[in-house]
Amino acid sequence: MLTLERISVQLKGFPILRGVSLEAPSGRITGLVGRNGAGKTTTLRAIVGLVPVQSGTVRFADQDLTALAAYQRASLGIGYMPEDRRLIGPLTVEENLLLPAWAMNLPGASERLRWIYRLMPEVQELAGRRVAQLSGGQQKLVALARAVMVGSRLLLLDEPFEGLAPALAFRMGEILQALRSEGIGVLLAESDLRRVSALAEQIYTIERGEVMPGSAFNGGLE
Repeated sequence: MLTLERISVQLKGFPILRGVSLEAPSGRITGLVGRNGAGKTTTLRAIVGLVPVQSGTVRFADQDLTALAAYQRASLGIGYMPEDRRLIGPLTVEENLLLPAWAMNLPGASERLRWIYRLMPEVQELAGRRVAQLSGGQQKLVALARAVMVGSRLLLLDEPFEGLAPALAFRMGEILQALRSEGIGVLLAESDLRRVSALAEQIYTIERGEVMPGSAFNGGLE
């Protein structure tokens, strides 16, 4: 389980997160919903260690992550899909998927890649193409697959449905449900409550850097 306990973040002296607390259990999809600028992205970046936490704690599987570097958190099986994808255009799809595994010297990377291809055969069909040649929707799928490469236990997804056509959004939802069935926890940050409520068992609402009291409620799945 991922647990945030009253984390606060300041960027350039301005408070961005104010005592955010939430839980994202293993094998479940948890939603974090809010408007643009509400603090969703900063929350995810604080979890993976890309912004410093001024106070509070980030715990995963009973381990305090707060003082760990980003690469150390990734090595625990935490994958992150940023909103802007951050893929490397001149590299092929497969090279983008393997890059974090190479950087981390991840054991069993080849087997993990084959498992991802079985889960997402549409990504395997793109394996030899350069990322710069792909559509925005295809790049979203590749970014998700790259996060899954290291995210064997927890996935942090920032606006994965943004800009997707309905058919591709439906397919993205199918993949997330399959990942959940494998025991992987998913924390899904989105602006659109309707998309999240169709997938998440629990949803938190964040406004102006604070999780609203009583905002954790059951989504569309039982």
